[in-house]
Amino acid sequence: MTVGYSVERRPGVPRLLREINDRAALDLLLATGPMTRGQIGDLTGLSKVTASQTLSRLEERGLVEVVGTQGGGRGPNAALYSVVSSSAFVAGLEVGPELISTVIADIHGRTIAEVSVDPNGHDDPVPVVHGAIVKACRSAKVSLAKLRGVVIGTPGVVDPRSGDVRFSFDLPGWHEGIHEALAGDLKREVTIENDVNLAAIAERSDGAAQGIDDFVLLWASRGLGLAVMLGGKLHRGRSGSAGEIGYLAVPGVPLPQDIHAVPGRLPTLAGGLQSLVSAEVVAELAKGYGFAAASAGEAVRVAVAAGERGDPLLDELAHRLALGVAAVCVILDPGLVVLAGEVGHAGGAALTTRVEEAVARICPVRPQVVTSTMEQNPVLRGAVLAALDQAREELLSS
Repeated sequence: MTVGYSVERRPGVPRLLREINDRAALDLLLATGPMTRGQIGDLTGLSKVTASQTLSRLEERGLVEVVGTQGGGRGPNAALYSVVSSSAFVAGLEVGPELISTVIADIHGRTIAEVSVDPNGHDDPVPVVHGAIVKACRSAKVSLAKLRGVVIGTPGVVDPRSGDVRFSFDLPGWHEGIHEALAGDLKREVTIENDVNLAAIAERSDGAAQGIDDFVLLWASRGLGLAVMLGGKLHRGRSGSAGEIGYLAVPGVPLPQDIHAVPGRLPTLAGGLQSLVSAEVVAELAKGYGFAAASAGEAVRVAVAAGERGDPLLDELAHRLALGVAAVCVILDPGLVVLAGEVGHAGGAALTTRVEEAVARICPVRPQVVTSTMEQNPVLRGAVLAALDQAREELLSS
């Protein structure tokens, strides 16, 4: 029986090897850009003959194409191969209470179109999201059927088992069943992800945490959130609530109470760390120090520019942020903490230095604290990157 089983399985071996080789070559081209057959062979360990056969199969499937030549060696110039940009497209969305932003990108991650729509006046998010994606596809001149990945970033807790937004003050219409309804409406798999988690994905790819496997991103803006990256993977927790640091109990501050009492509003006065560092609270704090501005971020930037006159405000803000950072660091010891969001980004080095020193004073761990270096919208960029992972996996396995 052993021999018979072995014979039965043997015909599948060449096919499996071809799939492995195709995946290796395509993955390499997606990661590095145009390469010659020889370079692909060298980096994948494939022989020249096998590399040629692999590229021929990928060309026949419409996944790779010759985009130029590379000279410099003896003999004719070598053809440069690249993944066909139009082989797949993805959609990344950021959903907020007042705006839905959508980006369409090609398989290389290049933005083809970006549009925004106003969701106000619509109780059902399904047609609003559908309309936003259709509008973006039309702008990009891309068929909806060509989308291989759709990732939506939202505030609040996303249940990793059902894929639904389980709890969000900002999006009361996003409830259980929305994930399935969106997938059915768009006739494709849809992923809903916490917006701060997506910002951390972008930061690891393009920002201050580039290539770092263990770090946390503290998002200080209208709300307060935390993303945890361990071993290069997001840690969401059993219920998706990992990183909901706004509810952290801190000395001298009331505990959060009745957090479900007012749907659609953030609990700025409900207690916990949120009540110390939300944008609304920071704006009031800054006003008390003589830095009134149109937004919390602008007030912090003005304080930084004011030099010594702004030091008391920055010291107080750093102390408040350090309460949360220290609690995370004594449990996870991440090594790197990235401050992002409206308030976190505005403080720059003047704020991160103070937070790092304040953490060192109150706990035995001194992490490196840095400011986000993302120039573009980190949530949208993270959504595109997450969608690209899905699209590329589908291409590699199809």
